[in-house]
Formats: sequence, structure tokens, C-alpha cells
Amino acid sequence: MTGGSTFGPWRRGRRPAAAIEHVPPPVRRHIVSVPVGPDAVRLARETLAGRFGEVGVAPGCAFADTVLLVVSELVTNVLRHAPQSPVADVGITVGAGQLVVSVADTEPRLPDLEPGAMGAGLQLVAELAAEYDGDVSAEPAIDHDGKVILVRFSMPS
Repeated sequence: MTGGSTFGPWRRGRRPAAAIEHVPPPVRRHIVSVPVGPDAVRLARETLAGRFGEVGVAPGCAFADTVLLVVSELVTNVLRHAPQSPVADVGITVGAGQLVVSVADTEPRLPDLEPGAMGAGLQLVAELAAEYDGDVSAEPAIDHDGKVILVRFSMPS
């Protein structure tokens, strides 16, 4: 056979629609390092709220308010339990229908995330995550001494 039309549109430099549908959406990630101190919660909230539009979260919606409350609780925990940390690295990552809030500090001790063992702040965070089919986890930091708390949410449609 001759002629390019029998080979489909991808032969002319375009992908067929089916191939595009199966490509996962890009992962978008924003991290801010906030100095541990009296302005840490405000700075983390303001910075991440300013990125909501870029990651598909409507500012001012119930989900955005939930994410910001989780950020507040986790940064407050850094202030209480890891005050020697010079900064808290606070991030949001969005991809594959999930939004993940991460907060890292230099305190290596992992919190107990068993039901009934969490403090009031982490219990609230777990409940908020569960409202959006999410969860809370903690793991040692990869690139420094310390830990990272991760809160996963399913993105509302």
C-alpha cells in the first residue's frame, strides 16, 4: 500500500486520541521551606494556598479549607515536637487523582499513628483525610535526619 492516510494520524506527527487518554496526568509538586517560628503556620498556608489554582484546587472551596487546616495542624506539630528544626518543608503534590500534603522536619522520632494513640491534632488530620478517602502516614526522611508526615486525599471531582 502506498500513501500515508492508511497509517492513521500518528504517522503525520499526531497521536491518536486513544493514546492520549491513557497517558497519566502530570504530577505537580510545590514545596516551601518555612522557618520554624511564630510565622511558620501563616507562611505555609499562604504559600500553598497561592498554588491551589496550579494544581486544580478551587481556592475557598471546602476541600481547599480542609487542606489548609491539615497544613496548619502539621506545621503546629513541628513547632511543638520539633522546635530544634530550622525549617519545616511543606509541600503539596497532585497527580493521579490524589493530593498529598507533606511536612518534613529534623526530628527523627515517628509519631504513633495507631487509633487511640494519636494526639488531638493528628487525630483531626486523620479524620479530615478519611473524609476524602485518604490516610495519614509517617516515614523517615530520605535526604536528612528527620521524618516526613504524609496526608493523602482523593481529589474531589
